[in-house]
Order: sequence, then structure tokens, then C-alpha cells
Amino acid sequence: MALGILPEKKMKLTTFYKIYYRHRIKKASYVLKIYLIITVFFRYIFNLFYLPKKKNLDDYAKENQNLFQKDLNYLCEYFNSDKGEKFKNQYAKPSKQDDKKITAHGYSKIYEKYLKENKEKNLNIIELGSFYGNASAAFYFYFKNSQIYSADINPDMYLYKSKRLENFFTDTSSKDSIEKNILTRNIQFDLIIEDASHMLKDQIISLFVLFKSLKSGGIFIVEEIDFPEKKEDMRTGQEFPDLKTILKKIINKEDFNSKYINKDEKNYFLENFDTIKFYNGNINEIAIIKKK
Repeated sequence: MALGILPEKKMKLTTFYKIYYRHRIKKASYVLKIYLIITVFFRYIFNLFYLPKKKNLDDYAKENQNLFQKDLNYLCEYFNSDKGEKFKNQYAKPSKQDDKKITAHGYSKIYEKYLKENKEKNLNIIELGSFYGNASAAFYFYFKNSQIYSADINPDMYLYKSKRLENFFTDTSSKDSIEKNILTRNIQFDLIIEDASHMLKDQIISLFVLFKSLKSGGIFIVEEIDFPEKKEDMRTGQEFPDLKTILKKIINKEDFNSKYINKDEKNYFLENFDTIKFYNGNINEIAIIKKK
């Protein structure tokens, strides 16, 4: 197949492999492993044709001004973010995705409880773990005056662009990566959303490293905070306590220690957090932390 006739998509072959085949190949028999390695490139090319084109939201907004008046759940479902009540499974391979709607996390209504009164303000918002960027698109219309940042280990997956969107690489398992790619920007955020790997270590690092970049009165949201507790592969090779346990200890005024938090990070958080609340979504749990 001539490369010149391939669709102009951003997802890299390495990203396609990591998301859809790395774990499968790791567990496969020797013969199946060889077969998958040989065929993965052709599967990648085939799936590129099923990816939607990248969308310029500034242009799209000119023809869809009504979206600026919609609530967050409507926008999440419209752009197929799993933060809404229903969504089409965006995590399947592009060629396997269909129009069947399934139950999503249902976090959007919880978000609105905290964010509705500030939706018209000029905010700095960052989501860790943007994937296709569907939540970014929803936030673009809900927070119509805000700058929206998206950090992901695979930024080539991102399908949107705008003067108010910025998407870049960050590995949330690494303090160095968070500091290099986020903290060095010297941005004070009004809202930080942790929706990346959901690994025990990564959730802890993201909160305690980035809390210093949250504005006074700002909100830090940790999605799927129950994953390390309920899913073994979210904690393999990592040391307890998980973030959910740590936050409950803080609420109960109990001491805690974690190899992933240094003394300064711990003290800063304890001195500057205001409230910690847990909520049940349709499937998993969410934690919302407000800063003093």
C-alpha cells in the first residue's frame, strides 16, 4: 500500500501497538506472538481508516453555537466522553467501534455541582489522561472562556485543535515528567483532573506533585480512585497505601506514609487542602479535593 494514499491521522504505530497489542503479545504463546508481531503493522494501517478526522473546534463552534448553552452531561455524551451517562466504547480498536451506547461513568453531574458557578470565568483547566480528547471538546463548550490543557502519555491520539486547547506529552508515573512538562509552564490551574493510568503510584504522584500548582479555591479531581483497590493490575509491583486510603486517613486526622510522597509534598498538602469528598459514579468512585 502506498503511503501517499494513507489517511492523515496522527496515531503512531507505536501507540497503536502499546494500547491494543502489547499486553496481548506479552501473554501469547510463542507461535501466536510471532503471528501478532508480523501482522500488527497491517492491522494498524487498516485501523487508521476508521479514526475520525481531527476537528478544529474554533471552526466547528461557528456552526454549532447552541453547544455553548448545553449542560456538561449533554456535552460529554455529544462528544462521546465517558464522563457522561452513556457513551460509545472509545477504547475498542477504531475498526471495532460501533454506535451502541453503553453505561459511562456518570461523573459529569458531580462535576457540575462544583463547577457550574464558575463556568463563565477565564479558567486554566488541565486533564491528565486525555486519550482522544473527547472530554476536552466537552469542556471547550462548557467553559467557553477557559484555556484547556491536556496531558497524555500518547498525545498523538488527540483529535481536536483550537486556540484554547493545548495537548502535550506527560508520563504521570514519573515525577520528573510531571515537573518537566507541567510545572515548568508556571501555570496556576483552577481545575486539575487526574484521569490517566489509574495506577496506585501514578494517582498519588499526580496529586501530591501537582497540588502546589492548584490555585487557592481550586478543585483537584481523581477519577476511578477505587481502581488500585479493586483491580490487581492497577497495583502490581506498587506499595500500599493507595490514594483512597491516604485521603481517608487525612479526613480522619490519622498519620500516613508513602514511598511516593516526600516530606515537603505531604506537609504542603496537609496545610493547604480544604475538603475531601468521595462520590460514587455509575461504575467507579471519584474523589474531589478543594484547596484552601
